[in-house]
Amino acid sequence: MPINVDEVLETYWDDLAPLRNPVMLVALRGLFDIGGVATSALDWMLKERDATVVSDIDPDPFFDFTQERPEQVIDEDGERQIQWPENDFMIIRYPEGARDMIVLNGVEPHVSWGTFSQCIVEVARGLGCNLVVSLGAAAEQTPHTRVPLVVGSTTNEELASRLGLSRPQYQGPTGVAGVMLGALDDAKIPSISLRVGVPHYLMHAQHPKSAAALLQHLQHVLGIPTDHQNLVDEISRWQELHDAAVEGDREASAYVTMLEQRYDHTMERNMPSGEDLAAELEEFLRGQSDDDIS
Repeated sequence: MPINVDEVLETYWDDLAPLRNPVMLVALRGLFDIGGVATSALDWMLKERDATVVSDIDPDPFFDFTQERPEQVIDEDGERQIQWPENDFMIIRYPEGARDMIVLNGVEPHVSWGTFSQCIVEVARGLGCNLVVSLGAAAEQTPHTRVPLVVGSTTNEELASRLGLSRPQYQGPTGVAGVMLGALDDAKIPSISLRVGVPHYLMHAQHPKSAAALLQHLQHVLGIPTDHQNLVDEISRWQELHDAAVEGDREASAYVTMLEQRYDHTMERNMPSGEDLAAELEEFLRGQSDDDIS
């Protein structure tokens, strides 16, 4: 029997003070978040911020708990607690930034993707979001010695034109991210998908450099502080570990050199600056707000 959104989605925003130009960020741990890069990026972004949970999705109908097992923990009072997979929507206010954010930093569900996606649509609609940005990470032919590239796509023609984003051309099996973006399209809520590259030859390691690249891109375009500079020590530590994994292997070293040459050639092309992208996005969102008023 189909699950109803009202049965699984709880909201707590009736007394919420108005949000400024809200945009939603979504990252889900799972197939489209190699190395947990996107979700760890949002963890870093939220680390020093006050976040208020305004909605959550009941995990019970969406997970096979033999795959995503709940955890048993002892709390500060010595009481035993069960921690279930969480998909909480949090409000982060940025008085020093251009807008406030709604953040879902959660876990990809196993089943009922359509209902899960409709929960995201209902929260975005209920909180007046004019844009949803989904974040992910993929294994790419990118060298660990360079700043990872962030690529974006959108089905919105105006956003694609303004920001120089690609239009999705993929056909074939998809995941919950594809279902979610389709649901947002149907609801007429503009969305952007951002993906950062992870070196495929080190995909089982941690990649704070990729997380920082994703956060820096968000900071430029959305006009919010993401505190990506706090990752400097982690980047340095993992750079040494990645270098050690490649050193001493002649074939691996030659392969990385080839990837570096390809990367440097790509970066020579003219690419829009972060400031240009931010200005174009602001103009787009201003148009969205004007449409809502009219």
